[in-house]
Amino acid sequence: MKRQAEHDKQHMIRPYEDRDLNDVLDVWNAATRLAHPFLDNVFLRDERKAIAEVYLPMAETWVFILDTGVVGFIALLGDEVGGLYVAPDHHGQGIGRQLVDHARGLRGHLEVEVFKANTLGRRFYDRYGFVLMKERIHEETGQPLLRLKWSGG
Repeated sequence: MKRQAEHDKQHMIRPYEDRDLNDVLDVWNAATRLAHPFLDNVFLRDERKAIAEVYLPMAETWVFILDTGVVGFIALLGDEVGGLYVAPDHHGQGIGRQLVDHARGLRGHLEVEVFKANTLGRRFYDRYGFVLMKERIHEETGQPLLRLKWSGG
């Protein structure tokens, strides 16, 4: 019965609007803290500010609405996934996959960088079919980053 109730919920993907800012930042914060326990609070505070002031204004961002709230989003910078975040209490419901499917429909070829220590993100991208292109060090944190691509298949 619970599964049917989940299925009956209304959802949609739509373009980000300014009124979504606080919800998007809340989703980002919860998902980031779960997937990136290795990042310190100062970096996360600065990153949150940069998302609101720099990244969202320059990205093409799509939000996943479930009933009346934002529970996930994907931000695209050209064919790069600048960010993909789903509220932790909505993980495993296919929301991330639907957002990436939407981005693929828009771009075809996609690339993303994910921290090597982000096991949640790496598992998601691996299951989706992204493949490793290269590894580098993220200058601000000293953490290894993996650049992945999806180009079909």
